[in-house]
Amino acid sequence: GRSSWEPRTGSRNSSLNQFLKIFQNHCVFYMFVFSAVVERRGIMLPPSRRDFVSLTVSESGSYTNSKQWRRQSCWRKWKQLSRLQRSLILFTLMLLLLFLVFLFLSAESRLEAVREAFRHAWKGYKNFAWGHDELKPISKSYGEWFGLGLTLIDALDTMWILGLEEEFAEARQWVAKELSFDKNVDVNLFESTIRILGSLLSTYHLTGDSLFLEKAKDIGSRLMPAFNTASKIPYSDVNIGKGTAHPPQWTSDSSVAEVTSIQLEFRELSRLTGDPKYKLAVMEVMKQVHKLDGKQDGLVPMFINTNNGLFTHQGMYTLGARADSYYEYLLKQWIQGGKTEKEFLDDYLQAVEGVKKNLLKKSTPSGLAFVGELSHGHFSPKMDHLVCFLPGTLALGAHYGLPADHMELAKQLMETCYQMYAQMETGLSPEIAHFNMHEGSTQDVDVKIADRHNLLRPETVESLFYLYRFTKDKKYQQWGWEILQNFNKYTRVPTGGYTSINNVRDPASPNPRDKMESFFLGETLKYFYLLFSEDPNLISLDKYVFNTEAHPLPIWPQSE
Repeated sequence: GRSSWEPRTGSRNSSLNQFLKIFQNHCVFYMFVFSAVVERRGIMLPPSRRDFVSLTVSESGSYTNSKQWRRQSCWRKWKQLSRLQRSLILFTLMLLLLFLVFLFLSAESRLEAVREAFRHAWKGYKNFAWGHDELKPISKSYGEWFGLGLTLIDALDTMWILGLEEEFAEARQWVAKELSFDKNVDVNLFESTIRILGSLLSTYHLTGDSLFLEKAKDIGSRLMPAFNTASKIPYSDVNIGKGTAHPPQWTSDSSVAEVTSIQLEFRELSRLTGDPKYKLAVMEVMKQVHKLDGKQDGLVPMFINTNNGLFTHQGMYTLGARADSYYEYLLKQWIQGGKTEKEFLDDYLQAVEGVKKNLLKKSTPSGLAFVGELSHGHFSPKMDHLVCFLPGTLALGAHYGLPADHMELAKQLMETCYQMYAQMETGLSPEIAHFNMHEGSTQDVDVKIADRHNLLRPETVESLFYLYRFTKDKKYQQWGWEILQNFNKYTRVPTGGYTSINNVRDPASPNPRDKMESFFLGETLKYFYLLFSEDPNLISLDKYVFNTEAHPLPIWPQSE
């Protein structure tokens, strides 16, 4: 039998079963429509050869509605149709079958394109960076950040979801035999939580393999010294070998996003281990941020001091870098906890209203809705690509019963994020865009030279996934398909891997940066696959909530 860690390969079978079910339903539907047309138009059917009605009566005298009788009755009705009528029905069903086969093959071909992209990226990582943090595909080498095999760990649940058995098996073997957190190395609390702890927890839930839970316990406990501060606001850096923590050398501040976007993971670790210390530590952070002064209509500054626990650099508000996932985790903690923790919902709803009041504007000439930044009362039409997480988050909230205008705003912002790709010469988005608001502007998006790079980020594809899952509007899949094709055209490296590029405005010379971020495998390709899948039960959004690195964690039963 299959051991507990071998990946399930039911995605293709489930797609086929879903196709057959759709075909069966459509056949019944078209038979019904045809019958209605026949009756309404008064089309005469050939009379029965019998001038009496035959009923089957049981010994008790009751009417028998057996399957055999129904089959005989349907066959008699079919024989009563003229040859032309039978031919029309069969022709219609054949056209329907061909159409559904086309849809099925089209969807399956896109899923296979994502699998192929992953295999190509994995090929480069395996050949040139195995066991290291990041692939440098141009120079066929690797880069280190923490020295913990970051790309491999980040990609574990992606391989499982894509059904890549061979790749998952070799990655699991490395985790079992080579991965050790007993190293004298500084790691970033936020990045190691969302990428390493999040992936290990997710992979444990998807596979049931205790190896990943044991590794999650190990790294989780080694990150806890970060919370040993007077303010209970954690330091940004932890030495996981020595058990010490400290702020960056240049400041005693941590970014607000980093200290408020580790909660899903540590809360889940407490639930699995039965040890409340992880949850208590991260919930203390949320309690303090909840009551702090310095917010504007629910919007928070970008930095918080680890010594006194107060916001710093007040008056600056953004949904981009250093603040973005704070808002995401407000909603997702409420969802994770079974919608019982009302303070998260209240803060989230207030923040959305704050965005609409202070940061939401429209561009010229097309009237694209975008989310800018506020600095001491001065509005800047600057929007990070990171902000493109927002359409998906708004749509997720609307799915869980939040105001309908959240979904409308999600659709508007989704259009804007797509245009950040479509209006570039390579069809790939810059890291930062500035939107024109002046009368007479001929283009909506302006990109400064320093902002023209693309890091293979996932946020737009992430939001496309949510919008398609909830609306079933095919345009979101088409937009995603265009983006994937442009990644293949401008960032794919022939010898294996994909690379970030420096200039999305120069298709002739995009200037590769020689780096494949771990999130390209951990997030971007995963969201592409989920976007193109027609199976709503493939990581159901009624059962799982994604952390900010695209690692699905279970929604808790309300009894917990």
